[in-house]
Amino acid sequence: MKALWKAFSTVAVVGVANTLIHWQLFYVLVTAAQLSQAASNLAAFCVAALFSFYVHALYTFEDGASVRCYLVYVCFMGAMSFVVGHFADVWKLHGWVTVGSFSLLSLICGMFFSRLILFKEQE
Repeated sequence: MKALWKAFSTVAVVGVANTLIHWQLFYVLVTAAQLSQAASNLAAFCVAALFSFYVHALYTFEDGASVRCYLVYVCFMGAMSFVVGHFADVWKLHGWVTVGSFSLLSLICGMFFSRLILFKEQE
């Protein structure tokens, strides 16, 4: 039970840090660099995903992940981040809607993807 609580708390802390990194970089890219929401969301996701992958590989999951699995994860979630940003650009949605909706999708899809594919236990 103690190991489960440690894993949960680590995932929660890394998730909050990941979200902060993603949201801050998104707003810098949209406002200061004047990039589209699609490009900003993709770039912010890539930076935050790299951070999370590294920290989770070190502290959360006992089995390491292969580079191939990581690239599949980044491509899948990156495409999703770009699509969410693209629809926000087309529909002229506020940035809060973009990062909020992607964060929710990322939480759900990322958890399943990381547990089932990226860091699945070796048999």
